[in-house]
Amino acid sequence: MTQTFTSDTHVSDIVKQCPQAADIFKRNRIDFCCGGNRPLSEATDKSKRSTEEILEEVNALYERKQVMNETSIDWDAASSSELIEHIIFKHHQFLTDELPHLTPYVTKVFRVHGRNHPHLGRVHQLFNQLKMELEQHIVKEEAEDFPMLLRHEAGPTAETSREVDEMLASLEFEHAGAGDLLKELRQVTNDFTPPEGACGTYRLVYQRLEALESDTFEHIHLENNILFPRARTLV
Repeated sequence: MTQTFTSDTHVSDIVKQCPQAADIFKRNRIDFCCGGNRPLSEATDKSKRSTEEILEEVNALYERKQVMNETSIDWDAASSSELIEHIIFKHHQFLTDELPHLTPYVTKVFRVHGRNHPHLGRVHQLFNQLKMELEQHIVKEEAEDFPMLLRHEAGPTAETSREVDEMLASLEFEHAGAGDLLKELRQVTNDFTPPEGACGTYRLVYQRLEALESDTFEHIHLENNILFPRARTLV
């Protein structure tokens, strides 16, 4: 494994490049916010784990994120099963990992700063609504919708075509709803721009919300614009 970060890398710099590393730091009692401007070797003084162990976990996480961000594949030329596997591995897994981990940070920022920044109440509300809808959406896609698409592709009939058309319309409606929530999140956060003097956690939340938006829009693009039109051309 290529070592991206070293024990001399500042904690704040690690979180800037890999926001999800904040979850590792929080779990190991490493201050990445106010005390983030120091090397990892010093920041692990209150952790029960060694610097080397934490560094290995952080580098492994960053490497996984880099692999998941590969975009060189021509998905128009890939099979539907390959595309579905990619959607599940990259985008569904991203949501499964990120949504529960991001939740306490969104709540903390609202609780600490909500009085002086009232828009954070709306951010908290929008995020939790989005979280609920996306979690339900990906479970249903994996359990019901994707298997139906593959069965239809393997043996399309007039009946499966009608069923798939109804299913795709429902999924596209859900995608539009998620897109609207993300667009409002961007609007109320001023394009995910934290206010002057915002603390590290505040900035982290905005950074991760923007990453959530980017991944979700890519996810929706692959389904709406590549996977679903294929199914509609059958029978």
